Amino acid sequence: MASLLQENLFETRAQAPAPSKDFYQLIVTRKEVIFRWWKISLRSEFLFGANTLEHIFNLCRGNFDFLERLPDPLLLYIISFLELEDIARLSQVSHRFKTICNSDTLWEKIVQNLCGAITPEMRALAQEVGWKQFFFTNKLQLQLQLRRRRQKQDDSKKSKTK
Repeated sequence: MASLLQENLFETRAQAPAPSKDFYQLIVTRKEVIFRWWKISLRSEFLFGANTLEHIFNLCRGNFDFLERLPDPLLLYIISFLELEDIARLSQVSHRFKTICNSDTLWEKIVQNLCGAITPEMRALAQEVGWKQFFFTNKLQLQLQLRRRRQKQDDSKKSKTK
């Protein structure tokens, strides 16, 4: 598993809020922790929060989160097989997982896995309202939305032919 680790395990940079121009950089490699601070003003604020420091301590102790390091397409594939409750819980773990768990790409995969065949009309509606919204909309509402969509298309075709 250690071979999955890059040389830089963690890196973050920040600049202090105005009027200060202080610059901070924190890098954690496999062998060292580097903290650089370019002080340009008299203010002495620390921009890295407690969560960042806790993460750095875990890295130094050898506690690596390999799941967090997986590429998005692989995570999407794995998450698409989880139960809905597990996806909801996973979306609360981090900003990255929240983004992935709410992405249209994931919900499109889930809909395809559960529903099988998706008509072009259903696909167009899902792209219009979002795949997650499409998934959680009940069948009667979907039928109504599809009927309205067909009506609009028919009306626009009739108006073009006149």
